[in-house]
Order: sequence, then structure tokens, then C-alpha cells
Amino acid sequence: MERLSTTRWIATVTSIWIQCSCGSSYTFSVYSSELKSTQAYDQSTLDTVSVFKDIGANAGILSGLLYSSVTLGNPRLRGPWVVHVAGAVQCFMGYFLIWASVVGLIYRPPVPLMCFFMFLAAHSQTFFNTANVVTGAHNFPDYGGTIVGIMKGFLGLSGAILIQVYETVCKGNPSTYILMLALLPAFVSLVLMFYVRIYKATTGDDKKHLNGFSAVALIIAGYLMIMIILENIFTLPLWARISTLILLLLLLVSPLGIAIKAQKEDLRRLPQMDSIHSNLLTEHAEQITSPKFSTAEDPIESGVLLSGEGQMQATSDENMLLNEENLNLLQAMRTINFWLLFIAMICGMGSGLATINNMSQIGESLSYTTVEINSLVSLWSIWNFLGRFGAGYLSDYLLHTRGWARPLLMAITLATMTVGHMVIASGFPGNLYIGSILVGICYGSQWSLMPTITSDIYGVGHMGTIFNTIATASPVGSYIFSVRLIGYIYDKEASGEDDTCYGTQCFMLSFLIMASVALFGVLVAVALFFRTKRFYRLVVLRRLMH
Repeated sequence: MERLSTTRWIATVTSIWIQCSCGSSYTFSVYSSELKSTQAYDQSTLDTVSVFKDIGANAGILSGLLYSSVTLGNPRLRGPWVVHVAGAVQCFMGYFLIWASVVGLIYRPPVPLMCFFMFLAAHSQTFFNTANVVTGAHNFPDYGGTIVGIMKGFLGLSGAILIQVYETVCKGNPSTYILMLALLPAFVSLVLMFYVRIYKATTGDDKKHLNGFSAVALIIAGYLMIMIILENIFTLPLWARISTLILLLLLLVSPLGIAIKAQKEDLRRLPQMDSIHSNLLTEHAEQITSPKFSTAEDPIESGVLLSGEGQMQATSDENMLLNEENLNLLQAMRTINFWLLFIAMICGMGSGLATINNMSQIGESLSYTTVEINSLVSLWSIWNFLGRFGAGYLSDYLLHTRGWARPLLMAITLATMTVGHMVIASGFPGNLYIGSILVGICYGSQWSLMPTITSDIYGVGHMGTIFNTIATASPVGSYIFSVRLIGYIYDKEASGEDDTCYGTQCFMLSFLIMASVALFGVLVAVALFFRTKRFYRLVVLRRLMH
């Protein structure tokens, strides 16, 4: 049992559970109206506060630096638990102070101070996320897209999971929900953090068991979608809500069975692997002593390809990309690929985040009911999950079977996001359901593709720092689109004492502009695709040879 409790499979399960509890930033719309009314904010001020939430939730440079520093030496003794502690402290302090100001426990804070509270609360998410995602990438190096997609997918699902808890425990009381956000993620992470460790990867059928985790994630997503639809049609009594929540918790426990089964197979395989390694060492020694042995470099490892005539030919792009592996942050920032990723994420993540931050106000302007708006927020978590999970899994599949470079999939999702923004801008009946599906899936896919592309190009050594730095593009874009674009146009169109706006004119121009920006992101992603196409060809060849 001790060996079962300290494995990379148990680390994956505990990381999944922590991810399921820490996506509170995706549920801002649940309590945004309460925050706006109790603090007497207009829409631009509320958007400013939400931007600091976005900055905190995506500016994970400190979490990346902390992760890299504490995992030096022996990661089993030091490592990710320190990052989880830092996240838990920030989570509790930030949300507790927001709750205290909303219920009047402390005097209404100035806007800059409330922005700091929101930043602190959301910043905890980067610490949880960095510890879980980067640890997963270390433990499953051959399936980076799949494991990142799983971790990011469950983080996307966490919004819908937290709302289910809210609907059961404190429905109709957003202030109590804020207090729950202060307590629940911090408690879960502190209880489970010592199980999240980096382990030496072992050979085995990792893909089969990772697919098991993926299947559980899809089942949970389907279950949540059914619950959201039922809640939109019927008024469920308390006993029904409690029953459905218990069933949801049982589904969340099920990955533990997959982990135990996977570890038992690994334990049975160890004696066989020892025998194989012994034989390989003997054969290797015989080859070295053989006069036919050559010390020539492996053509794949040295960054060259065999031409049709069998001659070695090196290309400057391939050598450049191979030299970028395991660069630190400052070295990575001197490369063109870093900034292409950054600009693409401003276009994709920034416009997507601005959409969910204003979902409540968009729904109100188009006369959606409160139940429909809450359903849209919950469904966004489902679409967000499908994008994160699906893009990670699909990018691995297309890379290993078709040789498609991951930036090509990024370009496709950004093109689809362009269509989604145009659908929301149109304002036809039911447009938010269609638009939120397209934008939500494509927004989520960026969160899976970007960290995986980062680890592909720059290696896993400084992955946490580099991908979290690129992720700052999300709050940068969100500030530009939420405050300077959506908030400005909304307040200009608003009328009446309550500063509200009704009609398609409230958001049409904003989303048409964001559609144009997403289209520009397609061009940037295509440029990155052509720059990395040969590199990904080498990645496939390496895997085939090894």
C-alpha cells in the first residue's frame, strides 16, 4: 500500500482532485452582480476588477520560478508541495477579504485595494496549476499533450463543479459562495499536496491508463451537462440536489481505481524490465568492443535528416530549434517563437477571457433570464474543458500518427473562435448558446496547446516559468478587450441611473473587433507552424527510433 500511495499515478489523481477545486476564477459571473451592487461599481470599474482577477489567474511567473527553484536537487523531498502551500495561503487571504467587504465585515475598500484582493485570490490558481501541470509533464514525457490536456481539462471543469456545490450548499447567496471559495481550494490542496511529486518515468502502457483518466473526464463533463440542462428546465428539490452532488463526488473518486490498476501493472512489469535492461547492457558492451562499432552521432539526435540520396543534411531551422531545448526564461524571450506564441495568445486567450467575464452583462442586454445566464456560465466550463482536453489529446494523436505540428491545430481553433465572436455579435435569439460553445472550446484549447508547444520547443526544465510568462498574454488581452473595448462601448451605450444597456448595440461592435483580432491570431499561428514544421518532423522521427 505504501508503494501504491507514492507513485506517479497517485500523483496524477491527487493533481486532478486539486485541479477540480481551484478553478474559481471561471465562476466570477456568479458573484459579479453582488460585488457590483454592494461596492457601487459601474461596468467599467467591475471590468477593471475582473482584469486584476485575470492578471492574477494567468500571471504565473512567480509560481514558475518557485517551482523551478524548489525542485532542484531531490524533487521527491522538496518540490511541488511548497508551491501548493503558497497557493493555499493566497487563495484563503484573497477570497476571505473579498467576502468580508461584501458582507460588511470590513469597511468598503477603495477600488485599488479590491483589485489587489481579487489579484491575490486568483493568483493562487497559478500556483496550483503550475505544480500539477508541470509535474504531470515530468511524469509522462512521451504524452505531454494528453497529460496537459487532462490537467487543464479538469481545471476547466472545476467551474461547473464549484457551481454544483454552490447550487446545493448556498444557492441564492453569492456572498456565502465567496467564503466557500476561500476555504475549499485551500483545504483540498493542503490535504493532498504531499502526494503530488515528480517520479522517474517507467516504460509501460501509459497511454491506455491516461485514456482511462480521459474517459472519466468525459463522463463527468457529460453528467454535468445533463445536470445543467435539467436545472434549466426543472426546479430540483434539495434532496435531489444532494443526491446529484454525491453522485458527482463518486465520479470524481473513480480515477483512483485507474491509478491503482496502473500501478499494479507497473509493479508486475518491474522484474521483466530489469531483465530487459540487463540484456540491453550486455548487447551494448558487445557492440562497443566490436570493431564494427562507430562513434558517429545519431542523425536524429544531432538535428539532421537523411536526404533521398542517403546523405546527411542539416537545416538552420532544425539546428536552431534543437538548440532552444531547455532554455531558461531570458534565453527563450530572445527567440522569435516565444513572441509568436505570446501574440497568438493575446488574440485567443484575451478575447476569450473577455467573453466569459462579460457573459452576465451580455445575457442581461439580450434579455436572457438569470437561470439562463447561470446555465451559460456553467456550460462555458464544459466547453472550456472539451477544448483543453480535446486539443491536448488531438494534438498528440495528429503529431504521432500524421506528423502534424501542434501550431497548425492552434491556427484552426483561432479561426473557429473568429466565427464564435461573430455569432455573439449578431445578437439573434439563442446566439449566446452557439457563440459560447465555439468561443469556449477554442479558448480552452489554447490553454492546452500553448503549454505543450512550450515544452516541445523549450523542454520541461524551465517549462513552468516560460509557459506562465506567455500566459500573461491572457490578462493583457483581457484588459484591452474588457476595459478599453467592451467596458468603454457598453458605458457609452448605457442609459438610466443603474448604468445598464439593453439591445444588440451594447456588444456588437466590440465582438466584431475581437473577431478581427482572432483572425489576426490565425495568421500568427500559421507563421509559427511554418517555423516549427521541420522540428516537429524530427520529434516524430525521434519517437519512432526510440
